[in-house]
Amino acid sequence: MQLLAISGALRKGSTNTGLLRALKEMAPEGVTIDIATLHGIPLYDGDEEEAHGKPEAVKALDARIAKADGLIFACPEYNFSVPGVLKNATDWLSRRSTSFKWKRTGIVGAGAGFFHGTGRSQYHFRQNLQALQCIVMPRPEIFVNHNEEKFDKDGNLTDPTTRKFLGEWLTAFIEWVEKKP
Repeated sequence: MQLLAISGALRKGSTNTGLLRALKEMAPEGVTIDIATLHGIPLYDGDEEEAHGKPEAVKALDARIAKADGLIFACPEYNFSVPGVLKNATDWLSRRSTSFKWKRTGIVGAGAGFFHGTGRSQYHFRQNLQALQCIVMPRPEIFVNHNEEKFDKDGNLTDPTTRKFLGEWLTAFIEWVEKKP
């Protein structure tokens, strides 16, 4: 099984990208998780698209999405919602493409805060993915809170309890992609 994990953060020490690295480390035999970032994707501009088509960075990511058996998004939360860079990428990727259609998709996220981690942004992002015709795994959910306590300065997951829950999420996601309920 080939999974593509896409980070909605650009920061080098992102805890959301760190979640994806942790998932990659946990992947069982027979499951490969490749990590993609959104670096190099310009702001969506319909005039630019009409004049030049999709940028190469968008085409390359679109091709990777099409080949994947499932997608995992790490969705940060900025100002109670989806980061602009992630929404912008899905705007570009949705143009003249069906790579998201019926693709099994999971969302994880890590953020500061006591209760909900990235819960608000994940729910907003689910709406966006619905428009793209992704099939998003309803449960379990991963909302890592207090990321400042659970990751090191480089964005690597250090908390064993979070790692345990993340591993359980990955097991459920792999089963969900395989069985396509």
